[in-house]
Amino acid sequence: MKLGPLLLAAKIAVPEGAEELDVHQIAYDSRRVKERSLFVAISGFHRDGHDFAADAVKRGAVAVVGERPIDAGVPMAIVPDARAALADIATEFFDHPTRKLKLVAVTGTDGKTTTVHLVSDVIEAMGERSGFSTTVDFKLPGHVWSNDTRQSTQEAVEVQEFFAELLVAGGTWGVLEATSHALALRKLRGCEVDIAVFTNLSPEHLDFHGTLQRYLETKGQLFVMLPGSADKGVAKTAVLNADDPHWRYLADRAEGARVMTYGIDAHADVQGTVLSADAAGSKVRIATEGGSIELMLPLVGRFNVHNALAAAAAGIAAGATLQQARDALSRAHAVRGRMERVECGQPFSVIVDYAHTPESLDKVLGLLRPLTKGKLIAVFGSAGERDRAKRPALAEVAAKYADLFVITQEDPRLEEPAKILEEIEAGAIGAGKRRGSDYLVIEDRREAVGEAIRRASGEDTVLLAGKGHEGSIIVGEEKRPYDEATTAREALKARGFGA
Repeated sequence: MKLGPLLLAAKIAVPEGAEELDVHQIAYDSRRVKERSLFVAISGFHRDGHDFAADAVKRGAVAVVGERPIDAGVPMAIVPDARAALADIATEFFDHPTRKLKLVAVTGTDGKTTTVHLVSDVIEAMGERSGFSTTVDFKLPGHVWSNDTRQSTQEAVEVQEFFAELLVAGGTWGVLEATSHALALRKLRGCEVDIAVFTNLSPEHLDFHGTLQRYLETKGQLFVMLPGSADKGVAKTAVLNADDPHWRYLADRAEGARVMTYGIDAHADVQGTVLSADAAGSKVRIATEGGSIELMLPLVGRFNVHNALAAAAAGIAAGATLQQARDALSRAHAVRGRMERVECGQPFSVIVDYAHTPESLDKVLGLLRPLTKGKLIAVFGSAGERDRAKRPALAEVAAKYADLFVITQEDPRLEEPAKILEEIEAGAIGAGKRRGSDYLVIEDRREAVGEAIRRASGEDTVLLAGKGHEGSIIVGEEKRPYDEATTAREALKARGFGA
């Protein structure tokens, strides 16, 4: 592709001498630059891409886009917002894939990954071919692979490239997680959304957003995108959780789009009723104006009922029948790292879950408490360089439900690990718990998991919370290989189970 037409299509002034340059790749990381790349210099949280422009040119970049002049020896386009420019360029480079591909985007604090999986299942029950991009994995028709990037929503280049590949693979619908970071950082700029889904909102990422209201406003950007997105024959629809009080604000943001609510407690367009529930899942009735269905949802917990209702509502907005939604949801599988049981023949339960906010930890421990006849043991930490206010709150939640909990590391990043543990422990002390008897503090996560499993006996439950599917622990700027379920199996093997 010629650089001149590419930049003009993205409404970027073409620098002198750049019109006829051939561009084969868009890059924002100098280490990934190949021959004939266009390098876009992004100012990140720890590094400034402008400082790596010369390296990008050495590796093959033929031009640079950035926010300030750089003497890199190649043509340079100056833009007011490099992130917006990256998204616009990527959208043009991959020929606007979501103008052709129908798209569902799911946002909210908790439940996004499971909801994306369930939406994909419902859409496929319609006879469509879907793909998805989530925190845990990616899917193209006939192929699923792990997301090892540690990003829930990829950068704009990867987002547009993924949807272009989905189209080539014969996909008709895309489903993705739309995180608040992705919306704030313009990663989804250029995505033409047909159905926007809201799961719930609770305090999270306040280190980034500042306040809960700004966090909500950022989520709202997804719904603002709806009315202006390309017409693909699907009514633009905001699917909103009526059991969460923030839904009305988001409905207002989706002005001009259809609003479809779902809920259990509040009156909703897609009304759920939990008829019964146990450790295997929930029997649920789903009712709409067009009728009702009953199904056994094989996912445990009330929060998963909400996820299923969101998927049913999104499916209906996409054109699915209630019967197709029932067929898909009845066959649902737990997502890796979401209430995932580790079975090695032990007489107690070991569960790996991604719960890493006070609200999600409260939901999971609140679910497990009445299902556990013996001791409830929890292992958790809190990520570095993330919302510090939630650290003591996590311990307060654990103190409310667990007979024993172990405070450990999650992803300390560039923070001092001992300081993070101290801030978490403050919540335990404030709840009147005693170190050594009610809770333990073990910095090394493998040791923490091993100690929790060592102390478990018949009819106990051990919850390993916070890491879920993740394949690493970030210490400093290094990703150290780590898998929670594997660590649990090793600890069980050390006790003689599954050997």
